[in-house]
Amino acid sequence: MSALVSAVPSEAPLLRGPLDFPDSPLSRSARQPLMLGLFLNLQDIHFSDHPTSNSWTYDYNSALVEKADALGFDIAFSRTQWLPKGGYDGEASLDSFVALGAMAATTKNILLISTLHVLYGPWHPLHIAKIGATFDHISKGRWGINIVTGHRAIEHEMFGWNRIEHDRRYDMTGELFDVLHRLWSDTENYSVEGRLNPWKIVNGYITPKPLYGRPILVTATGSDAGIDFAAGHSDLLFITSPGGAHIESALETLPAHIAAIKGRARAKGREVKAIINPIIVSRPTSAEAHDYARAIAAGVPAPTHTSFGHRGYDSDAVAWLGRRDATHKQGLNLGGNIEIIGSPEEVVDQLAALKRTGIDGAQLNFYDFAADLDHFATDILPLLKQAGLRL
Repeated sequence: MSALVSAVPSEAPLLRGPLDFPDSPLSRSARQPLMLGLFLNLQDIHFSDHPTSNSWTYDYNSALVEKADALGFDIAFSRTQWLPKGGYDGEASLDSFVALGAMAATTKNILLISTLHVLYGPWHPLHIAKIGATFDHISKGRWGINIVTGHRAIEHEMFGWNRIEHDRRYDMTGELFDVLHRLWSDTENYSVEGRLNPWKIVNGYITPKPLYGRPILVTATGSDAGIDFAAGHSDLLFITSPGGAHIESALETLPAHIAAIKGRARAKGREVKAIINPIIVSRPTSAEAHDYARAIAAGVPAPTHTSFGHRGYDSDAVAWLGRRDATHKQGLNLGGNIEIIGSPEEVVDQLAALKRTGIDGAQLNFYDFAADLDHFATDILPLLKQAGLRL
């Protein structure tokens, strides 16, 4: 029996990750000049009355991912929220952790990122390690975890907790992932007791081991504590624009933000890829695209802060503060972190401008996913290839 030790957070990763393997699916995607992702809505969202085909159902979303996979997209991702009755725009919301894992069976190349609130429950590290290794093998190294610590008090309360202080959440998550790294890599039994987390492991062992060191790890954050965590653990960092949703303010504020993030990772001897979430609102001409955007915005009821399951719930999230900064231009509240509106040529120009800020990838959101993804595939994707943004 191995000795039970206290978990002590490390200053460096305990094993190699997927970006350290040139043949991993993540390394393959990272060779794209601009990675492309699809930001799914596994949730019944009705933030505007403008018509849309969108559906929360698994069949609708898995069909989108299969199409994106065939088009050469690199990533599929969805949020997960834990809200009481009436908390969502609609009533239905699938779990991202399960749904994205299930899509491994019907896709070939696309990376599948499952959102997991790692402190709710709380999850035991043995569960995460075993399920993660299983999804890793089913997907042949294409599956990963979007690590969420939970910013809304009401979600923590649903699980019987008071909300944990912001930076402490990342300390707890760092301890958890140090332990997960050991479980995914150790070739002998491992025993440990959490200092910050209420779990312990006695003679823990996980097999099979993930194919490329560990599953892909992703963090969506804008806080100092979150960025420090991501710099030490994550492969991809979903960032937000410090300047809010308007493309001009985003382009002004992103370069310094991205440089600081990548600098923190380099200081830990690591590389992290910066991914941002724009909504693409496009039509064959610029005038048609702006008409489409205004029609969506006209269907948004006031007050708009209740959309996307927000409902005014208390949140200590830092990443979205740019949307409340009056010194920056703001968008039309169409969804996504940045609004890219225009003809196919204008969309490509704006994506190229984001690339020049240091962005490594764009996790695309659409108002009407099925129709707008078709337009992107036929009218925009060929221009991205011509512009050298896609191989």
